[in-house]
Amino acid sequence: MTQTHDSDDSSLETNRATDSTTDDDSSERDPLFARIPRRDFMKAGAATGAMASMAGCTGLLGGDDSVSLEDVKTSVEPGEHDDYYAFLSGGHTGEIRVYGLPSMRQLMRIPVFQTESARGYGYDDRTSEMLEEAGGYTWGDAHHPRVSQTDNDYDGRWAFVNDKANGRMARIDLEYFETDAIVDIPNQQGTHGACCLLPDTKYVFGVGEFRVPMPNDGQDLDDPSNYTSTIAAIDPETMNVEWEVLVDGNMDNGDGGKEGRWFFATGYNSEHATTESEMSSSDTDWVKAFDVPAIEEAVEAGDYDEIGGVPVVDGTRDSSLNESDRPIVRYLDVSKSPHGVSVTPDGKYAIASGKLDPTASVIDIETLADADDPNDAIVGRPRLGMGPLHTAYDGRGHAYTTLFIDSQVVKWDIEAAVEASEESEDPVIEKVDVHYNPGHLIAAESYTADPQGDWLISLNKLSKDRFLPVGPMHPENDQLIYIGDDEEGMSLVKDTPSYAEPHDASIVSAEKLDPAKVYDPEDYDEEFISPEDNDISRENGRVHVKMHSQRNQFGFTDVTVTEGDEVTFTVTNVEQTADLLHSLAIPEYDVNIKLAPQETREVTFTADEPGVYWMYCAFFCSALHLEMRSRLLVEPAE
Repeated sequence: MTQTHDSDDSSLETNRATDSTTDDDSSERDPLFARIPRRDFMKAGAATGAMASMAGCTGLLGGDDSVSLEDVKTSVEPGEHDDYYAFLSGGHTGEIRVYGLPSMRQLMRIPVFQTESARGYGYDDRTSEMLEEAGGYTWGDAHHPRVSQTDNDYDGRWAFVNDKANGRMARIDLEYFETDAIVDIPNQQGTHGACCLLPDTKYVFGVGEFRVPMPNDGQDLDDPSNYTSTIAAIDPETMNVEWEVLVDGNMDNGDGGKEGRWFFATGYNSEHATTESEMSSSDTDWVKAFDVPAIEEAVEAGDYDEIGGVPVVDGTRDSSLNESDRPIVRYLDVSKSPHGVSVTPDGKYAIASGKLDPTASVIDIETLADADDPNDAIVGRPRLGMGPLHTAYDGRGHAYTTLFIDSQVVKWDIEAAVEASEESEDPVIEKVDVHYNPGHLIAAESYTADPQGDWLISLNKLSKDRFLPVGPMHPENDQLIYIGDDEEGMSLVKDTPSYAEPHDASIVSAEKLDPAKVYDPEDYDEEFISPEDNDISRENGRVHVKMHSQRNQFGFTDVTVTEGDEVTFTVTNVEQTADLLHSLAIPEYDVNIKLAPQETREVTFTADEPGVYWMYCAFFCSALHLEMRSRLLVEPAE
């Protein structure tokens, strides 16, 4: 069932070729699209009609598990719960957004790379020190949330997300839905891709995008041929970088195989250039296939240089480690500037999207292991449409790929693509219009070995005319699509506005997560302060205030310190009732710590201004909420 746009196509014209050259004369076209015939940019009405006519036949491709949209809950009534958690990147907010599916209601925002006042994130000692030790940056760009797995299924322990801006990786505790670790990855600028080595999340990989000298110490500034980028293998338990691998060219996105051997990354700039025109001069780029056990053997044998305190293995094409019968990195030639890469649920194929080419490359992983020429492992190259970026799966043999330029999601048959001739459109089943210019997409549990096959979210970059106007900066548009009915086809169900600039997501069945309702004091290092433990100690200009908080009161009505004292507050919310939050706010000293039931937080500051400062609870907690306050009295120094 092919959808149509609700507004005219003029909003898309800036994203399509509008030149008047013929197919044989590409000299004046945008160089990024020079290899694509002009006619491929145009939406042909006949082709769209053909896709619509095919939609009714899709049940022949595995529709036994299909469920009609009429039989599926698409709305969630007040008091009811969603079937899924969706973890969506927050882009420039540096956070993770948590949606419920299918309601598309935003349930929570999890701050990761930036401070956030509602949760007191970055304001207490623990989280402010974590952010400082991870580089001390004031902003981040969260791109690719990935949830930990055991035996190729979500295990509910952690989510991980990369900071594209500053080369960091963070871990989110899914018991408390809060960031508990961040690592500043050495030797990387722009950690773009993020994914796990499966089946059991042995590593979290950070895929470095920007090429720099190694080491980047100012001694080799202006010779791009000596720049390199790296992938970094991070231990999920310790969040330590275990090793890195140097490669040729820039890298983009990544995904891991299902059996613990291969990790794949797309890349561009095989020219090793620094300008757009130079980076676009060759006809092809690479998918890099990393043989993880072979890399581990090289590290174990000492075949590395230590750079930035990390073992760095040479995986460039001319490396001696790539000259044996088992090279540590295999370079596969694919269309220019491939973007997304993802491994199919059965682990058979890795599929890389063309971006500047209307095709996707299907890589046979078993063939890759034994082929003398890695290019022999490319077993399919279907023609999908203009601007293919990312691919997700339904578990019934179908792939779904975003088409950035066409503003569509295309559904296609994976095995049909392997059997078809190169650049055939025969594997395409149907297309659905989205609004507009989709980047990432994600289907329910698509990254596992057993996708659910019902819901898909398309994360679109533009939303012209879809929402009330809010000024020149428009919201983006996360659209919910039902994909569970192979007979009727894809159905666009909902629009959801989102703040700039989301990228990727993971969707997890609600039954696989078990979030805590209150804190367990055994899970944090701070001392639990009960009403009997209230205390103020003073020593050598340091004041330590230990106090509890509960409805209507703090442990002390007054706290007196001296100008210049270093003051530490350790505060516990002793409530045991779920959802009853308190906080400690002292605005003049930039103190703002959130306290959920049974949670303890600690904050330290210097009382450098004499005066009276009210300390109060910033969460509305009872009828006497406004009376829940104490005084901080700062006496002048003599």
